[in-house]
Amino acid sequence: MNTYTFIRGFCSLAIDPATEEELGTVPEMGPEETEVAITAAAKAFQTWGKTTAKYRHDILIKFFRLMQEHHDDLARIITLENGKTLAEAKVRWSLCSSYLCLNRPIVCATYFTEQVPSPLSNVRNVVIKQPVGRSKSILTPWNFPSAMITRKLGAALAAGCTAVIKPPPETPFSALALAELSRRAGVPDGVINMVTTQKNVQEVGREMCESKVVRKVSFTGSTPVAKSLYRMSASTLKKSALPLLRLWILTHLMERMSIEAGGNSPFIVFDDADIENAVEGSIQISFLEVPEPSYANSADRDRPVSVPNRIYVQSSVYADFASRLAEKVAAFKVGNGLDATTTHGPLIHDRAVSKVVRHVDDAVALGASVLVGGHSPDLTQTKRIGSFYPPTVLSDVPTTAALNREETFGPIAALIKFDTEEQVIAMANDSDVGLAGYFFSRDVGRVWRVAEALEVGMVGTNTGLISNASIPFGGVKQSGLGREGGHSGIEEYLNQKLIAFGGL
Repeated sequence: MNTYTFIRGFCSLAIDPATEEELGTVPEMGPEETEVAITAAAKAFQTWGKTTAKYRHDILIKFFRLMQEHHDDLARIITLENGKTLAEAKVRWSLCSSYLCLNRPIVCATYFTEQVPSPLSNVRNVVIKQPVGRSKSILTPWNFPSAMITRKLGAALAAGCTAVIKPPPETPFSALALAELSRRAGVPDGVINMVTTQKNVQEVGREMCESKVVRKVSFTGSTPVAKSLYRMSASTLKKSALPLLRLWILTHLMERMSIEAGGNSPFIVFDDADIENAVEGSIQISFLEVPEPSYANSADRDRPVSVPNRIYVQSSVYADFASRLAEKVAAFKVGNGLDATTTHGPLIHDRAVSKVVRHVDDAVALGASVLVGGHSPDLTQTKRIGSFYPPTVLSDVPTTAALNREETFGPIAALIKFDTEEQVIAMANDSDVGLAGYFFSRDVGRVWRVAEALEVGMVGTNTGLISNASIPFGGVKQSGLGREGGHSGIEEYLNQKLIAFGGL
């Protein structure tokens, strides 16, 4: 099987969220094609898994350089199918390619063997690392159509694994562009396989999780979908009625799946914070304002799960913070991402707009005030073009509002007042998910206390820029399993094997 293969008839898939124009068509695949892709990946692994670290290192270099060479074209694809501004899309592709660049040195370092002392004088214990084996299933969302793939794929390729990728139906062309560049970089046929679908998403996902050939599943998306995929991956094991296997089953699944699921990140501003710095930080991650293009590993974009829904501000600085934030947000310009004057593009589709509308209306009904934005577009209006919603700042949001429990995935900053450190930590941790948390304070003692007390996998103190290719990205609670990025990310694709040499 080629790196990517068109099998079934075509279906209209990708729509420009700014203009609602059809961008193109991609193949409508199903379980049968998914099985073919999995088989191809398993066959390719027989060769790819035995290649040297140097060989894979060199291919990753070529892949990285090709992405840099086609940087502008790749960015335009993201803008057209996702809605990001063109300037921001260029930053995203820099981040995307950095996951390949980072794994070049790591690919060699992770293969170092370890000798473990033995209690027996004639035995030597050596631990080696090997790819987890055969086909890997990768399922990604639309909000990071490129980086969500390379963050997983870069580590998988570096470790010697092959992959079957199901890109989101909203943004297939960024994924297919990656497949084409990987082919040009010299990735052998069958190592990377793309399965595109719009109508058979559930069936394809089930095949990718339940297949006995697949040895690992890596998923980024919502917590409910993550739970569903987790159950699918366990289906063949759950048929066993032997109680003694239950612990083994749980252990097996923890090794088999990497999950980045939902988040509802808190953002805390204490009264001793640099308020201007805190406002800038909240804008960078709540409204995802593009930093300098040279900062390739910058903050996430397009409402990722690490973006805070909840902004807690201490009472004594609440009015000052709210005023400054509202003033800056009011200056934003919403429009087509291809327009150089646009600061914020459209949401991915009208369903996303409807959710934002519901969250804003719910908060206002419970007593919140709208400082900026907040007007509800008429979703039934036939003349309205594009999935747009204005950046919105809400004040005095009650803790019972839906946006405190659900991911909004929209341009909303919801301000909540608090009085004490203990109170805000309790509110911040009152969530079933725990991906990221942010807070601003100039008290070094408080910095350590709060950072350790927040029940999250990642903490930004006096900064909103925590996501880059060199750090372990992931959460706790129901925000997922495992880590992506950095040394920890590639370890997810490797197994440790003990070899005990006796008779010495």
